[in-house]
Amino acid sequence: MHNKYDDFSEPTPSSSPQPGGAPIPPVPAPAIQYVNIPVEKKSSGSGWRIFVNILLTFSILTNIVLFLAVTGLVMTLLVSAGGTENFAETTLIKGPAASKIAVINLVGIIEGSQSEEIRLLTEEALRSPDIRAIILRINSPGGTVSASDQIHYYITKLRQETGLPVLAFMQSVAASGGYYSAVACDYIMAEPTAITGSIGVIMSHIVVKDLLEQKLGIQPEVLKSGEKKDWPSMFSEMTDEQKRYLNEKLINPAYERFVTLVCQGRQALTSQQVRALADGSIYTAQEAQIKGLIDDTGYFEQAVAKAKDMAGISSARVVELERRTTWMDVLGAESRQSVINTKILEKLAIPQLMYMWDGMH
Repeated sequence: MHNKYDDFSEPTPSSSPQPGGAPIPPVPAPAIQYVNIPVEKKSSGSGWRIFVNILLTFSILTNIVLFLAVTGLVMTLLVSAGGTENFAETTLIKGPAASKIAVINLVGIIEGSQSEEIRLLTEEALRSPDIRAIILRINSPGGTVSASDQIHYYITKLRQETGLPVLAFMQSVAASGGYYSAVACDYIMAEPTAITGSIGVIMSHIVVKDLLEQKLGIQPEVLKSGEKKDWPSMFSEMTDEQKRYLNEKLINPAYERFVTLVCQGRQALTSQQVRALADGSIYTAQEAQIKGLIDDTGYFEQAVAKAKDMAGISSARVVELERRTTWMDVLGAESRQSVINTKILEKLAIPQLMYMWDGMH
């Protein structure tokens, strides 16, 4: 079948002459040039990087705002608490500002940090003309002989230099070094459920001889200038001679000082009565009152009323006296952790002479 398009064909250039003229030369095909245009490739992660940068910037700004807010809150609380530049007074019971009863806390195991805190607080009380009486609030099983003795000294010094009445108020536990601190006060009151007593001295150390030799195969060697230089040693068990030596040099002198200070603080008791009680026994508040180790039982309100009576005042503002926390205290928290770890090692390696109720043993 004939298609009308079959007769169509694309004309081709012809070199045959045109009528009345010369032949037309063929027209060359135009040259095609290819140009490489660089195309920027979009990174699939660029959007996430922008988002993360925005989020990080927002987080930093938020932390700065929170830091400033917390700083302002802390400063506001410190200012509202009253006190001086280095010490804060938190009001526990409202009353006239010119007549204050200051509460000083002795909490936890007594060691160097607690005795230093008590020193600073008693010195602040010495400088304050508004304080009319002191309540030493104790919740402690005791601690080192040295720190307990220092606290007793600071309380005694405060009484002697100011004439202020000082009342010891026992909460929960005020045993051994806690009681040692209490007898420096004019009057002792305890909550009905408090535990006190434990008058005596304890010293302990660990012995790792069997662990090193039998379990680890380690044989320790000790060089010393004299026979008693390493008494007691963690590498050997104590002999009877060593026990007698340590009792004579350490335990007995510390015990005698404890008994002497209890006799000075509890003048109604004779030395024989104190020694009869000073066998390490603990006592309930009621037992301690009957035996003359404390004066009365009661709660904080009764302690405040007694302090007012001792000071000869009818009304007072009761304030808790504390040392202000500084930025150096906050920044030094990590370094204090290393100090704590060091103290743990010292306690394991070095014999500790303690005025402490060691209820765990």
